[in-house]
Amino acid sequence: MRALSERRIVDAAFLADPYPTYRALRDAGPLHWSDEFFGGAWLLTRHADVEAVLRDPRFSAQRTGGWINDVEAQRGEFARFQRLFSRALLFLDAPEHTRVRHLLQAAFRPDALAQLRPRIEHITDSLLDAIDPTAPFDAMACLARVLPVRVISTLLLGTDAAAGPDMLRWSDDLAAFIGAPQPSRALAQRAQRSVLAMTAFFARQLDAAPDTAAPSLLGLLRQAREQGALKDDAELLAQCAMLLFAGHETTRNLLGNGLLALLTERDAWQTLHHDPQHLPGAVRELLRYDSPVQYSGRRVTTTLILHGQQLRRGDLVLPLIGSANRDPARHAQPDHLDIARPDPGALSFGSGMHACLGAALTRMEAEIVLRRLLARWPDLRLAVAPQQLQWCGNPAYRGLQRLPLACR
Repeated sequence: MRALSERRIVDAAFLADPYPTYRALRDAGPLHWSDEFFGGAWLLTRHADVEAVLRDPRFSAQRTGGWINDVEAQRGEFARFQRLFSRALLFLDAPEHTRVRHLLQAAFRPDALAQLRPRIEHITDSLLDAIDPTAPFDAMACLARVLPVRVISTLLLGTDAAAGPDMLRWSDDLAAFIGAPQPSRALAQRAQRSVLAMTAFFARQLDAAPDTAAPSLLGLLRQAREQGALKDDAELLAQCAMLLFAGHETTRNLLGNGLLALLTERDAWQTLHHDPQHLPGAVRELLRYDSPVQYSGRRVTTTLILHGQQLRRGDLVLPLIGSANRDPARHAQPDHLDIARPDPGALSFGSGMHACLGAALTRMEAEIVLRRLLARWPDLRLAVAPQQLQWCGNPAYRGLQRLPLACR
């Protein structure tokens, strides 16, 4: 174990490219203590340990209490935030997690996603049709930020008519709070306002007459609540807020990071243009190569020994997913983008019972977008040098602020 209390990890160089830092951490050891994250956390650097902890029930996902309450705040200031957010699937352990996940899974079954595919293709085509191919355009603003929120709105509400700037802002505020190593009071205040606005929005949708509402996940959850499978409206609304945030944030950054990687590695782009059947494997490799989610968090539920170090009950552990995905013990030439890699084995969607519920939906969105772009604009290229791009400054959710592209 190495202590990193006097070494800063999250700086400008890390945010621009975290992978050299991950390499140094892996080389130095599998487990490190850092004061930089949430007042102190254990960092796991290697694939085997990250996957094991994500699957181990001794490491709890119920971490929002200390996380939100550690923010310097007036007494009870974030109580509503804590009560709502702690009930989201992302922060539940079994058996509550098992119960809620079972209710949500119906919307993510292969047959349900197959019915959603034509709508995703239509939204993608409409967004691409609106782009002027004679001038550079920002793929984040025109495509990557807009598509996922319209898709998740369609899934939740049966329509994307309500998708707009408010949903984007709510998601951004929540990501800024969750991804901050030391969340400030101002970040927590914005996140609370956005979570409450999200849930108020979905509450209004919930009150709409069921016989006039389009088929939707919200309708299924309303039915589950009426049958007693969900405890109350607060539990239902917490899931809607989580799905909006998670569905938007992960897909947006996969699209941006993936496009950047493919357009930087032109051979990969050309290979996919000539043989798009490799797209499903390519998307999995893009997830591994530059993960939208760089780390997760767990709380130790019982004192245990890991790599000779005692971890105490309540300690925070951060499995570094971005580091695990580049671990040479798991992947040959891990810093090389290989769209034909036989087993990318990315941990970008987690592992075990907390594996991302919407993983298949996110991959499907990415495949549709890339297929459309490859067919429409095979000469698509970066409009600026890669070193000129600005990253969002969020160490947990890695994504670009802008991605200027040119069609010819």
